[in-house]
Amino acid sequence: METFEQAEIREIFTKEDLVKAFRDSGVSEGQHIFVHTSLSKLGYVVGGAETLIRALLEIVGSEGTLMMPSQTWKNLDPSTGVHWEAKAEWWPVIREHWPAYDKEITPAIGMGVVAEMFRKWPGAFRSDHPARSVAAVGKHADYLTRDHDLSNIFGSGSPLDKLYQLNGHILLIGVGYEKNTSLHLAETIADFPGKAFARESSAVMKDGRREWIDYETQAVDDSDFIRLGQEYDTAIGVPVRRIGGAEIRLLEQRPLVDWAAAWMERNRA
Repeated sequence: METFEQAEIREIFTKEDLVKAFRDSGVSEGQHIFVHTSLSKLGYVVGGAETLIRALLEIVGSEGTLMMPSQTWKNLDPSTGVHWEAKAEWWPVIREHWPAYDKEITPAIGMGVVAEMFRKWPGAFRSDHPARSVAAVGKHADYLTRDHDLSNIFGSGSPLDKLYQLNGHILLIGVGYEKNTSLHLAETIADFPGKAFARESSAVMKDGRREWIDYETQAVDDSDFIRLGQEYDTAIGVPVRRIGGAEIRLLEQRPLVDWAAAWMERNRA
């Protein structure tokens, strides 16, 4: 069963407070960490997203790396439902005119204020995938974000798999397993009957021109991630710390992915 370690109950945090709290949660120098965060769950952070990023970078230091999702999932075909506010008769216009992905400009849609600031951080690298990019800062930032293949979003050679090879970590700040992108790597590893592939489409720049391109990739399904996470917490005894109003989980990525792949093989049709 998971264990809860209660930090001092408070509602306002400085960078120094966060550094101490995250170190107490297991974050340490030299780690390579995929961070998923809901800033608002912490409470009042003096300096907001900037302070949170600075705190984590200070802890991992020059030998560590931070990675965050910088996905641009609106740059997918409107028939998938990502443009739910648009009428069906508008879809051809969206396909023709949606801006091509530009990793320097395109915002991290729906990823939160921390991820959006992080992708623009000095020294940040961002992968080239037009819908499922990640951003990274630190020692292995270039390596983790390089060569993010269109059709291989989460599998072998992807940023997630590279983090796995580095024996990286996952830090969940105020979010649960439903936001744990590394579970999609487990999906690519697991062998279950319902595994399927899908055609996706995005706007990209090719030879200086905008193009709407199609590509095939493994279909992903996060509908059982919460249940999976609950069972993992119980089976492994994952320590859960609370900072302000946020539950904090620091997970080793490789053991989680291996366990989750086996779980999917047992539980997915």
